[in-house]
Amino acid sequence: MKQLKAFNIVLLTLALGIVSCKTKQADKQQQAQEVTAKPNIIFILADDLGYGDVGFNGQDKIKTPNIDKLAANGMIFTNHYTGSSVCGPSRAVLMTGKHTGHSTVRGNPRWTASGTPVDINAEDVTVAEELKRAGYTTGIVGKWGLAENLADGLPNKQGFDYFYGFNQHSPAHHYYPESIFENEKRITLDGNNPQTKDGQHIHYLITEKATEFIDKNHKEPFFLYLSYTMPHFELTILEKEKEQYKNLGWPKRKMKPGHYRHDEDGHITYAAMVSTMDRDIGNLVKQLENLDVADNTLIVFTSDNGHEYDDLKNEFFNSNGDFKGHKRDLYEGGIHTPFVAYWPNQIKAGSTTHHISAFWDFLPTACELAGIKPSDKIDGISYLPTLLGQNDKQQKHDYLYWEFNEREGPIQAVRQNNWKAVKFDQKPVELYDLNQDISEQNNIADKHPEKAKELLSFINNSRTEHPEFPLVKKTLKKK
Repeated sequence: MKQLKAFNIVLLTLALGIVSCKTKQADKQQQAQEVTAKPNIIFILADDLGYGDVGFNGQDKIKTPNIDKLAANGMIFTNHYTGSSVCGPSRAVLMTGKHTGHSTVRGNPRWTASGTPVDINAEDVTVAEELKRAGYTTGIVGKWGLAENLADGLPNKQGFDYFYGFNQHSPAHHYYPESIFENEKRITLDGNNPQTKDGQHIHYLITEKATEFIDKNHKEPFFLYLSYTMPHFELTILEKEKEQYKNLGWPKRKMKPGHYRHDEDGHITYAAMVSTMDRDIGNLVKQLENLDVADNTLIVFTSDNGHEYDDLKNEFFNSNGDFKGHKRDLYEGGIHTPFVAYWPNQIKAGSTTHHISAFWDFLPTACELAGIKPSDKIDGISYLPTLLGQNDKQQKHDYLYWEFNEREGPIQAVRQNNWKAVKFDQKPVELYDLNQDISEQNNIADKHPEKAKELLSFINNSRTEHPEFPLVKKTLKKK
């Protein structure tokens, strides 16, 4: 009898061992499936592209068929905002999930109290660092602009496995730069001359490196930050790209070369630059399809701030749509930019959302996609529920906040639901109802004093002090 009991115990032990082994194997398989299920993330950022510069927002002169196709097969955000109305702080907000009242970089390099550029630092936690924790391979190709001092702000020190592009702002102003960085090594571009525009146009090299990154890393989850420099001044592109816009009877806007080595005909050049970028985005989507990873890749397309090119006194492209202002404004034209998200079989094709979101929401969205929580205190809220059509689960901001201090600054702004407040230094707060007045033409602060007071309190209590970015009138420091 004892022998039988002992035998049964052995059998039970073996059975439990087999079950335990199978459970561990199942757990490993589930973990592997979860890793595989993590979507690739490609964030495409245009430079100085206006809300109205794309077809899905009403553009009828510039051709953007591939971006429009992303919109037709994805989701358009009608209420998405940038981090700032100029490039440096906007990109810092995008990377760190903190708005300009809390971010390390709150202005472009020379607009600091000391005149010394401020970069993101070792304490900042970027979206790339977060995604690295979740097993992603990370890369940035194009304009970084957050390492003016070539120190802690370098992309490879901020969570990126691969970098090809511009660490600093001024070199990114030219499309035929003498050198470019690959990781932390400066590479000379033989034959390039930014003054004569000889050599290789950097847009094509940026596109090539993005393609190489995807080819090399598509078998595991990857994050690619594709940060194009077009259509930022200077306006220049290969002549072959302009052919589709010649002989259309457009009036000629003659551009005068200075710091920016513009091509002569502004309208044709600007349109050709946008369409060239559009074509290459289309090629990138085809690449994903050919590699059989399109269905597991989220593509986001937007712009870093409002447009600069279109002359507000004599608009030709209507680059800001119905909005007031453009780059360097905290009116809608400076911070309300095109935004489309595309993810086959996950995002409902042809959908539109009016959810109010901003650049500081990208980091928590990426974290939720990767199955992790942000490791730092941030201002952002994930918009993944909106992407997946789960509107009942979508958290909303109490309000959005911006500050900006160049030229006409300091300026602060807040959006709360349909209400928008803009405050210029030493002037009364302006109040607009965007549901009734998207063009911000009618300041109704005197008609709604309590609402104006409420939004002014948000403006006054939404920032931490920063010694290099005090909210006092500034003049540009000379080099």
